[in-house]
Amino acid sequence: MDGTDGLPRRRGGTVLYLDFDGVLHPEDVWRYRGSGPYVASPPGHQVFEHAALLERCLEPYPELRIVLSTNWVLVFRSMRKVARRLPPALRERVVGATFHRRMDPGWFRSVPRGVQVWGDVCRRRPDAWLALDDDEAGWPAVCHSHLVRTDPVLGLSAPAVLTELQARLAAMHGAGEGWP
Repeated sequence: MDGTDGLPRRRGGTVLYLDFDGVLHPEDVWRYRGSGPYVASPPGHQVFEHAALLERCLEPYPELRIVLSTNWVLVFRSMRKVARRLPPALRERVVGATFHRRMDPGWFRSVPRGVQVWGDVCRRRPDAWLALDDDEAGWPAVCHSHLVRTDPVLGLSAPAVLTELQARLAAMHGAGEGWP
């Protein structure tokens, strides 16, 4: 997990920056006080409906770690509380979040997700990294080659997204063509 000084305790390695909304379930998620988050639309979807799919994609890469890049960390005021909502196989990979308690929440909310991720990349210094997010607005140019953009409704289950994620993971781990 992240240290109290804002610097990650774990640096280097391979990292997946993981947003939830529009990745693990549709982006239109709301929260009822007392009963938790739910997918508002489209009907018939559930929160974390694609978590098992992500689990299977990451299975061949046991060394890959997850950094949460979701605003859920701000909403629930705890990276640990948010990580506990993930299935155990994903939860055990979580080593931090792009937001930590030494950051100003107002400032953090005001910057695009890509800037948040890039800030963490600069602190964490992974050897290789990817980000899963449905929103590409405001991502710094240096990050574009690391972003796997998901479908806002289908998330990572969209066939083209899933194929891209699998290829990028393989390349990042030396099992595919060169890594950018």
